[in-house]
Amino acid sequence: MFKNFFKTAFRNLLRNKIYAFINIAGLSIGLACAMLIMLYVKDEVSYDRFHANVGNIYRVVTQSIDKKGVKGRKDSNTGYFQGPRFGQNIPEIKAFVRIQSNSIDIKTGTEIKSQDMLYVDSSFLSVFSFPLKSGNPKTCLQEPNAVVLSEEMAKRQFGNKDAIGKVIMLKKDSAFEPYTVTAVAKKCPQNSSIQFDVLLPFITPPDEMSNGENWFNFFLNTFVVLNPNANVQAVDAKMQKVYKAESKEALKLINEKFGPIDFDNEYFLQPFADMHMNTELPAQNGLSNASNPVYSYILSGIAIFILLIACINFINLTVARSVKRAKEIGIRKVVGSNRQQLILQFLGESFFLCTFAFVFAIVLVQLILPVFNDLSNKALALSYLFDARLIAGYILLFFITGLLAGFYPALILSGYNPVETLYSRFNLAGKGYLQKSLVVLQFTLASFLIIATFTIYAQFNYLTTEKLGYDDTNLVVVNKSRISHQQARLFQNELMKYPNIVGVAPKNGGSWGTVAKISNDSTIQFSYETVDESYLPLLKIPLVQGRNFSAGYPSDSVNSVIVNESFVKKAGWKHPIGEVVNFWYDNKKYNVVGVVKDYHFQPLNEEIKPQLFTMKNDNQFGTIFIKIKPNTETESLKQIQKIFKQFFPLSPYTYNFKDQQNRMRYEAEAKWKQIMLFAAILTIFISCIGLFGLSVLSAEKRTKEIGIRKVLGASVNAIVTILSKDFLKLVCIALLIAVPSAWMAAHQWLQNYPYRISLSWWLFASAAVLVIIIALFTVSFQAIKTAVANPVKSLRSE
Repeated sequence: MFKNFFKTAFRNLLRNKIYAFINIAGLSIGLACAMLIMLYVKDEVSYDRFHANVGNIYRVVTQSIDKKGVKGRKDSNTGYFQGPRFGQNIPEIKAFVRIQSNSIDIKTGTEIKSQDMLYVDSSFLSVFSFPLKSGNPKTCLQEPNAVVLSEEMAKRQFGNKDAIGKVIMLKKDSAFEPYTVTAVAKKCPQNSSIQFDVLLPFITPPDEMSNGENWFNFFLNTFVVLNPNANVQAVDAKMQKVYKAESKEALKLINEKFGPIDFDNEYFLQPFADMHMNTELPAQNGLSNASNPVYSYILSGIAIFILLIACINFINLTVARSVKRAKEIGIRKVVGSNRQQLILQFLGESFFLCTFAFVFAIVLVQLILPVFNDLSNKALALSYLFDARLIAGYILLFFITGLLAGFYPALILSGYNPVETLYSRFNLAGKGYLQKSLVVLQFTLASFLIIATFTIYAQFNYLTTEKLGYDDTNLVVVNKSRISHQQARLFQNELMKYPNIVGVAPKNGGSWGTVAKISNDSTIQFSYETVDESYLPLLKIPLVQGRNFSAGYPSDSVNSVIVNESFVKKAGWKHPIGEVVNFWYDNKKYNVVGVVKDYHFQPLNEEIKPQLFTMKNDNQFGTIFIKIKPNTETESLKQIQKIFKQFFPLSPYTYNFKDQQNRMRYEAEAKWKQIMLFAAILTIFISCIGLFGLSVLSAEKRTKEIGIRKVLGASVNAIVTILSKDFLKLVCIALLIAVPSAWMAAHQWLQNYPYRISLSWWLFASAAVLVIIIALFTVSFQAIKTAVANPVKSLRSE
């Protein structure tokens, strides 16, 4: 029996090659999408779980709380004290490790390069399960001038030679010192929040450990290991008790020195495995690969939609072709086949097709995995993630797909009346509500994804083309930490001798932030920028009130500041020029001499915040902005590098173009733009296959009707219109459902952006027109084929 089923299924495939191809291709695409998303989700939920003791590792985090007990922002940063003080006073804590990210200059011969690295406690390799290729994990970080390199870093420095005992020159303060390689670590797993190439011992200055104010200094990550039977809530309470007791005197001194502080911190523990997909307390400040669980949800939803649509297509196409097999079914019933055997036959054919589709899907996954990795910022591989659970998931996916695709057609086909089929009196009964509903569902999902794609494209275009309020074209950014005002002035003068350089302006490195008091004695938080008088003109940032800094006003470098419009608004000033900003913790007061127009110094993902500029001589610069003439990049960069090396021979030279930096800020939006585009294309493609199947079904049901209409004089255009209008009605119904749903989803998504597009009618109209054109083209193919057929064939009777 099964041999006969197999032969019949194989012959049907050969007889109906186009339909077999469409079925297998649709299922293959759906299965491939589902497999890729399973790989993605499996990787996401497996993050950091390779550590042997992961269930007992926690990160020390805080939440601000005001005097009224209202809880505020959560923060994952801690300082010097939390690890050792909590470890000494809480018995449940077995070990702790602090991790501070930084960069360090490495000298190889005459070449100097900057390298990202981590300062860690000596317990780092005991707490975390990063395997070593060579070296002792317990002792390799105990000496102050020890260094642990990754396998890749060791190969870059020493080739294939054994790196243990070798010396590398690392910059400490202003001089290079020798560090001895004590261990070489294997490459960090891809699904790790901690990634490193260089590890250095975390050394706490003795004077810092005796300074109680370090309870309020936050700049690193602290992890603790608890006993297996420890109660986490009890440990939280003990941490708070230790903090309150030990910070009491320091808090009193701070209140006397700076005035009363109106908030405090509450400590608690965050499970290490929870960190990767936590949106409130993500992996940051030296930790990497932070993710948002919504990405997994969206991708899983897309995979389910595409696989569901592929199964719907299988159903529609199988039922559409069932008229051709009506006599076969009638003969099988006459010779003794019962309904259960027929159901088993058609389910077997479904699984037979699914087997082909599954094999092609695996091939397809291997082919498109590099593209998917690029889109999702992953390094996935089937071999890397092929474990027992994933294989079980694939087998389950196979059986679910086979049942979904074959069960309904098996019930329909096995129920045909043998008398009607053998006497050619058989016609598909009913109005096909289920098939039509499925097509509506398909095009609802397709229309939804197209509108979502249009929205993401429009928002991404807005983010990358909207004017920032300053000129970032032809602007080279060179980083060099700790540049004094005198060094910056000499460097500027030397650069300006070169004719292709239009202007030079220094600024502090990185992002500074602080607080100060204003005229009504209230506190304001703001971005704190150190610049000189050339900065605003170079970036073409306009002044709306007052004046720019000037060398003609010596007091500008002592007690003058410029603020932006957001600062003025937050301070509530009506006449800002002459207002005073009080840096009470430095006993310094500054007069506002100018107000600049708000500009986007942060990405458009973030709202413009209060900003203050100073020329204070005590503040060092860390970034140099260099404006060059258009189309002189190669020559100008060579000259900049030459002059940089003359002034700073012991510092690595790196540069970026500001406009490229600004575009890179929207990488996440760019990736999602591509993902949604591919999802929309796949969905509309598979939906069109379903619509094609339904048009075939309709043509099969109305063959004699069309023949009669042609005999009576109906034109090809009239018949095409008759066959197409019903399907266009289905598409219009789908649009009526999709448009309001997509509007709500797009509106909600855009709320994440403080600066965003408006949802215009043309966006939805464009998507609707596109869907209708695609659907009309799909239906017209079969409609025209049916309309031009010879009516004699359709009206011939036995």
